[in-house]
Amino acid sequence: MCTDIVRIRFGYNYSWGVYLNYYRTNVYIGQMSTLSWIGSICVALFFITGPINQILIERMGYKYMLATGTVCCTAALILASFAKEVWHVFLTQGVLFGLGASFVSLTCIGAPQQWFSKRRGLAVGLSFCGSGVGGLVVANISMAAIKSIGYRWALRIDGIIVFILLSIATCLVRPFGDVKKTGGQRKVINWYLFKNPMFSVMFMHGLITTFGYMTPYFLLPSHANALNLDPWVGANLSAIMSAVNAVARVFTGHVGDKLGRFNSLFLCTFLCGASCLLIWTNVHNEGTLWAFAVIYGFFGGGYVALFPAVQPQVVGLENIGPAIGLLYTTNIFGYLFGTPIASALINLETPPNYLNGALWAGSTIVVGSLFAGWLRILKGGFKFIKI
Repeated sequence: MCTDIVRIRFGYNYSWGVYLNYYRTNVYIGQMSTLSWIGSICVALFFITGPINQILIERMGYKYMLATGTVCCTAALILASFAKEVWHVFLTQGVLFGLGASFVSLTCIGAPQQWFSKRRGLAVGLSFCGSGVGGLVVANISMAAIKSIGYRWALRIDGIIVFILLSIATCLVRPFGDVKKTGGQRKVINWYLFKNPMFSVMFMHGLITTFGYMTPYFLLPSHANALNLDPWVGANLSAIMSAVNAVARVFTGHVGDKLGRFNSLFLCTFLCGASCLLIWTNVHNEGTLWAFAVIYGFFGGGYVALFPAVQPQVVGLENIGPAIGLLYTTNIFGYLFGTPIASALINLETPPNYLNGALWAGSTIVVGSLFAGWLRILKGGFKFIKI
């Protein structure tokens, strides 16, 4: 059921590129820079509300938080289908869906870590692979619905799917033990965690990496359009990137348990950024676009699965709640401003130059990976051992 929640929350984020490409070419023409903020605010709201939601979970319990999020996500997509101005889409698909998704998705990060120890990396990877499956399914469903019955009914169908799946998850997901027992004493932000040097380095790793991470997911369909490829290519790029992402989260989670989660986190993050700098910057045809989607999706999936998997080893299980809230709050800035910055760089030239966006994404992720390497050194030194 944690997989189910992630499938909805991040699957729709990864497939936002399909709607973004359709909006900018058919509905809100010439408003690419404005539209790019919608996906960014949707992702960023999860991290903005992270510390507060952690307290709400502990005071209210999982059921009420999940139920509230289900209503918000469903209402957001249904209301977006009636939008007539771009700011209507911003408030519904961006703000309201982002808030609802933030209510439900924090549970899927904390729950697997509570139930597993020895195979925690695999457990987190399995739960997070739902986003890849979600992106694969949602991108194709949305594109097919847009083509056959129009984007408004596509949004309504998406809303119905969200309601059904999240309702099931609301009934079944539960924590290990009583999550309410610390809610009365918990602070919104636990600054004492920064006394731990490893936590501070991990904080910087998350902060910088996220400035580039979502950029390919949001902009690859538009890049395909700029290459005069069929619109289905853009949708399928999102789908295949999400599918590979799903497989990678399970595989790299398992590899992390065997070879060391810190080792694997550094390698996945570095290779994720390197693929942008070496492959995306040289995309001139459909073949290289597909190659980049597969490679980036794989190593990007590894980054997302391993980042939460190493957190208990950094702060201890007793601090995992406040650490999750604070670490994911760092991602506010990257997810909120990263893609709009990339879009602005792309649109500096006419026609749009996606080389600028690729350089931005790759550079930020590679710099972020250096902090992952620093974190690994703090944990295990310079010897290549299982860490």
